[in-house]
Amino acid sequence: MKKYLELLKNIGILTLSNFGSKILSFLLVPLYTAMLSAEEYGNFDFINVTISLLIPLLTLNISEAALRFLLDSKRTEDEKKDITYITFRYALISIAIVTMFSVINYIFNFIPILKDNFIFFIIFYLVSVMYQVIQNITRGYDKLFDIAVAGIINSISMITLNILFLLVFKIGLTGYFLANIISTGIVTIYLSFKLRISKNINNKTNKIIEKEMIQYSKPLMLNSTAWWITNISDRYIITFMCGIAANGIYSVAYKIPSILSIIQNIVNQAWTISAVKNINDDSGNKFVRNVYSFYNFIMVAGCSSLIILTKILAKMLYNNEFYSAWKYMPFLLISIVFGALSGVLGGIFSAEKNTKILGYTTIGGAIINIILNFILIGKVGVIGAAIATAISYFVVWAIRIIVVQRKYKLKLNVKRDIIAYITLIVQSLIILTLKDNFVMYGTEMILFVFLLLLFYKEIINFIKNKLLKIKK
Repeated sequence: MKKYLELLKNIGILTLSNFGSKILSFLLVPLYTAMLSAEEYGNFDFINVTISLLIPLLTLNISEAALRFLLDSKRTEDEKKDITYITFRYALISIAIVTMFSVINYIFNFIPILKDNFIFFIIFYLVSVMYQVIQNITRGYDKLFDIAVAGIINSISMITLNILFLLVFKIGLTGYFLANIISTGIVTIYLSFKLRISKNINNKTNKIIEKEMIQYSKPLMLNSTAWWITNISDRYIITFMCGIAANGIYSVAYKIPSILSIIQNIVNQAWTISAVKNINDDSGNKFVRNVYSFYNFIMVAGCSSLIILTKILAKMLYNNEFYSAWKYMPFLLISIVFGALSGVLGGIFSAEKNTKILGYTTIGGAIINIILNFILIGKVGVIGAAIATAISYFVVWAIRIIVVQRKYKLKLNVKRDIIAYITLIVQSLIILTLKDNFVMYGTEMILFVFLLLLFYKEIINFIKNKLLKIKK
């Protein structure tokens, strides 16, 4: 019970950290779609997703190694300071590389979008990489409360700055960049202050620890890069095949599925910490099985609900040319379900420092994603990118579930789960093909009830646990 309570506590704290900024990103969609054109939003998204690729690639994903090594209770305080120094050193080297590349690109104009946003690209990369580093180090020291407060600060600054720059000053894309850069910089400074970073860092490199961290993080770099390809490469291919405006609309389509990704990010962060602490316990298998099963139910039920509400939410949130983004949402929602479950399974491998399997499985999904993107976008247009993403996520999940089942013998109800996932696909096809009427929504609700019946054991166990707590 203690390990479950600790997991729930971490989820609660990380919810404060993530929920505010993520839900604001969702709620501010009407503002973005009203004040920015599809082309402007496409430009920002291009810069943002490029940075999300470069950070793990240029830093060797060293911040993930920092998180895992700092959580190791056997580490001395001096070793932890060494880990922090190594992590910041790699981050600073990556900033220097990005700056040099940006200057060269500004002179020779290899990538016009990056040249047009020269200063914003460099500064946005700087604050993004430093925030990721300081956030993972703070998590490594198990200071989740500070992470939660940082999330609240980020939420307040983000909404204030967006309203100020977009509605009051009306400076469009420039204001959107400034709001993101300044709010990220503020929370980075806050966490650095709370962690007293100057007192928790050495000014020398421990070669032994550095070698261990690189051995751990290299496969994670491949894993993150492959996840980026699976998540983001479709944006580049859409831009190449359909134009920057189409990419802007497709990017907005991710905003409603981001509701599910909020749950995914929170649980996966908390789960990594719990997996490290409990994976080798005698009751570890039962713990993993119970967490996975209930999480699976939450994600499936959430996905099903949002598929039903797809058109309604799109009408409320998407303005002007962005409304057509609703067509891409159902399959993006399904992809998030498989991504979330793959993340839970990946936490098991990370806890055992077996990061190679993470890289291999994600690379396989990435290769499939690229191939399917070119085929499906050419055949059915932008919606082909959403379908390709869902299929590639499914492949990663399928491989990982097979490996975990064989090694840990978790006795998961995979057949039942497959039926649930097929039901989600059927729901997606119905929402895409039928008109908005009683028949369509009635059929969707019947399928939703069917899903709840599939997971009746999880629901009953949850109710029993609640009643037991109330009785105690």
